[in-house]
Amino acid sequence: MNEIRVKTPCIGVCSTGIGDRVCRGCKRFAHEVIDWNSYDNQQKTLIDQRLTDFLSRCVANKLQVVDPLLLERQLQAQMIDFPRHKDHFCWAYALLKAGGGQIEKPLDYGLLIDAEFRNVSLKQLRLIIDDEFFILSDAYYERYVDATRTA
Repeated sequence: MNEIRVKTPCIGVCSTGIGDRVCRGCKRFAHEVIDWNSYDNQQKTLIDQRLTDFLSRCVANKLQVVDPLLLERQLQAQMIDFPRHKDHFCWAYALLKAGGGQIEKPLDYGLLIDAEFRNVSLKQLRLIIDDEFFILSDAYYERYVDATRTA
């Protein structure tokens, strides 16, 4: 079995250095940012799976990927780096992050924006997703990590 080597989720916008318990950039917990290089691939995979799950939920609450093959072709044509081993919602987020400001017709990229968000620019939609992703990560930290650290 070929194990996928987990790359760091760091995007170079770390806020843990200013005291945040959850990084506003990559959404890892402060101790995960600090200890990342000492983790084995299994530990990194568990963190990556949590982040992927949270991001996918936030994206899936805002849009549908109606044509994954079209989305993949568009990502490749636009030369946008995307995580091929992750789900289509992560692909959609990669598209919004890289070029949301230039996309006029999401259906041309295999995306259908939910009715509640159709009057929001794709650039703003990406920011909404990012904020929700942070809130979800922070809530998880508070409920499951902070509780065990103070117990």
